[in-house]
Amino acid sequence: MSIWQPGPRPDWVRRFNALGEPAWIPIDGEALLEEVQTRTGLTDFGGDSWREGFDVFVAALDREAQLNLVGRVLARSDLLNWLENRLRITDAVKRNPEIERERIEAPVFITGLPRTGTSILHELLGQDPAHRVPRAWEVRYPVPPPETASYAMDPRIERAEQDIRFWCDIVPEYDSMHELGARIPVECVQLMAHEFRSDELPGRHLVPSYSAWLAGADLEPAYAFHKRMLQLLQWRCPGERWVLKAPSHLPALAPLLAVYPDARIVHTHRDPLKVLPSVASILFSTAWVRSDAVDAQQVLGWFTGKTCRHLLDSAEAVRASGVAAPEQFFDVRYADLMRDPFETLAGVYQHYEIPFTAEAEKAMRRYLAEKPKGKHGAHKYGFEHTGLDMEEERRRFADYLEKYGVPAEG
Repeated sequence: MSIWQPGPRPDWVRRFNALGEPAWIPIDGEALLEEVQTRTGLTDFGGDSWREGFDVFVAALDREAQLNLVGRVLARSDLLNWLENRLRITDAVKRNPEIERERIEAPVFITGLPRTGTSILHELLGQDPAHRVPRAWEVRYPVPPPETASYAMDPRIERAEQDIRFWCDIVPEYDSMHELGARIPVECVQLMAHEFRSDELPGRHLVPSYSAWLAGADLEPAYAFHKRMLQLLQWRCPGERWVLKAPSHLPALAPLLAVYPDARIVHTHRDPLKVLPSVASILFSTAWVRSDAVDAQQVLGWFTGKTCRHLLDSAEAVRASGVAAPEQFFDVRYADLMRDPFETLAGVYQHYEIPFTAEAEKAMRRYLAEKPKGKHGAHKYGFEHTGLDMEEERRRFADYLEKYGVPAEG
């Protein structure tokens, strides 16, 4: 049984892909660099730590991703966007050196295995007027830096909405898996993509050589660029604290804490046997946006029970190392979040001694009421779709479930 059965391509996608060969849309690193520098009139990308990842990724896209015509257009657009943003951010900081003096104090990072409630927790905390979250539109178009007075009606919002919702025009089923929109808070991997050291890149394409390179790469430069983007975004539009999110932080807590030593880490916990099929289906569908040749077995091999266990063990090792104080961490069970989100939210605020105001709670309740689960349709998946042995996987995570009091879901 397939991990996810895609529906038929929309007619316009089939017609567009039939127009010609994918190779008609070239993805050439040097040509892209020349194009973006000509377009902007800028040449300083802000150091060269990004270059190796860029070269590895571009080569993998061309050789391995098996992109269709639409996919090559999207991949090329991504590359140009990330490169242009690097140029413009570097230029903005050079023109306004006070940006680098902006302080990112005690940011809250939400992490955990994918599909464990990190997104809804991020979105709810983002309703607090005191909190600053990176929204999709400002990460896609960060320069000129957003300003408080015009933040809610910035013209880039509509432009970004068209860009981002295009994924769902290509694969309508995507809406049932992960909500997309210009105003939605985004994962940190989208900021780190500008350093070309980010899970966002293999999350959009099957590029095994880049994935292998990334597994051994130093992620501290990616977090340094992440911090620079936050400094830029808060310069003229500050909040009391940043609330950030990405499952990819789980195995990268050491470089994260090297850049943000006072970070507060909220770790979400859920039965990994529910995580595995859900992650596989969303990885398949994301790659399917850009390729007609997505190998389900390759997707399943990329995120396995062993992968999940490695991610959890990596986080445990950092927590046990003493690199951060125990009180910098707070654990949230998915079951508790679903049962009573406001009790869970109150626990986060209390642990970090953050005021949980009536205004914040009212905004969160309104947001939740307007976002019923499954409003875009149900995301259907099951453990049987993975081909894994349930008893073996249950044994693999037994001690983890016991330690954090996580209920088995299947």
